[in-house]
Amino acid sequence: MTVEAGTVPTTAAGNRRRARTVLALLALFIVVNAADKAVLGLTADPIRDDLGLSATEFGTIASSFYLLFSLSAVSVGFLGDRIHPRPLLAVLALVWAAAQLPILLPASGFGALVATRIVLGAGEGPGFPLANYTAFTWFPAKRRALPSAVVVAGGAGGTVLAAPLVLLVSNTLGWRAAFGLLGVVGVVWTLVWMRVGGGGPYSAHLGPGPADDEPSSGDTPSAPDAPSAPDAPSMEDARSAQAAGQRPAAPFRRIVTTGTWLGATFSTFAVMWTLSLGFAWLPLFLEEQAGFSDTEISGIIGLPALSMAVLVLTGGAVAHGLLRRGVTARVAQGLVGALLPLIAGVCLLLATRVGPAALLLPLLVLAFSAGNGQTPLTNAAIADICPAGRRSAALGLSYALAALSSLLAPYVTGRIIDAAPTEAVGYGRAFDLAACLLIAGAVLSALLIRPDRDALTLLAAHPATPTASGSTTAGASSASGPDTEPSAKE
Repeated sequence: MTVEAGTVPTTAAGNRRRARTVLALLALFIVVNAADKAVLGLTADPIRDDLGLSATEFGTIASSFYLLFSLSAVSVGFLGDRIHPRPLLAVLALVWAAAQLPILLPASGFGALVATRIVLGAGEGPGFPLANYTAFTWFPAKRRALPSAVVVAGGAGGTVLAAPLVLLVSNTLGWRAAFGLLGVVGVVWTLVWMRVGGGGPYSAHLGPGPADDEPSSGDTPSAPDAPSAPDAPSMEDARSAQAAGQRPAAPFRRIVTTGTWLGATFSTFAVMWTLSLGFAWLPLFLEEQAGFSDTEISGIIGLPALSMAVLVLTGGAVAHGLLRRGVTARVAQGLVGALLPLIAGVCLLLATRVGPAALLLPLLVLAFSAGNGQTPLTNAAIADICPAGRRSAALGLSYALAALSSLLAPYVTGRIIDAAPTEAVGYGRAFDLAACLLIAGAVLSALLIRPDRDALTLLAAHPATPTASGSTTAGASSASGPDTEPSAKE
């Protein structure tokens, strides 16, 4: 059954104000998401000392966060096409809070940390793709790169805000108090979201039914990479079909075997490997190998996040500008995006091969930030090739598979460090592995990500089919709920 999505006030000005408000809340949602991930690494030293953990045991705790992360991401991703975003995101935030609060108990040790990190990961797995999906419902197709960049930048903001606050709370009240603080923040966000959050007008229907479409004719995608046959369907044909009450018939398996989806997913796999490595092990590396104090680390650890925010927003703005000027999505999202993980990989290779901190810090900042600048571009590329009814599932599955790297990276790094003759050698080998993955992801994304071509290929192979009534209202429901308000006339 088709359910009507949450909509917005009936004036254009009201739409824009609500869109900005919801986008800010979604960015804050990812701020909390990132802080929840970062707290373990930021408190790693007192945790290891208090509980007497080896590198492998600490890596096991860090990896346990991702045990159900991927399964949850893909499962909830499919639900995202059928359930309103307001209750879904609220439930996720409450799960995060419930997972952090038990750590306040003094008896919570290794087993409790593993168990609560598993629950936290299950709650956080769908968070990023659902936040992006919800943001996309407030903006037309050619304006999605920048909103996605704002959401991704929230992850950077989470680390920037979390680092000094978590270390301050940990040093004054103990490392357990830092976990409890983040649990309270999750509850507060949920209350605000239930008051003012919701879905937007660019997903007029969720679940089986007519796909959403952008009301403006100026939002059609740019020309494909290669010339098509004279009778080949164009993206305007797709939009005309949707406007006529038709829905694309492309099966899900065809979407997830396109070059765009595969290239974006592998590159994100490499980026997430590096991010989880940074969350779990970078603070320890800075303290044990680079010789920085806690006070210095609290400032340093935020630098990659600040750089990430700048690169994410810059990359989104550049891609947005290129698309508006008629540059193909292959260039704007594929080639421009591939430069960022390439830079990150080269910097990570060099990071353990230089001595002075004046060289080490800039390399580490770029190594742990530049790759994520590609993420909003790959998200937008996947969204651009998907019918609206498949978009949440396609984003969720891509993120779920990519997140498998986060399950492996902390544990593998711990094993590498324990097996190496010295910790310095172990860190070097672990960083080199992450660098090679980043460079491979950059190359594959540059070769495979071609949203224009793949969107038209899917349309040509599986042309739109009429809905039961053949009208734009086909499959619509009069169901109402907390998210449902009168639709805006664009």
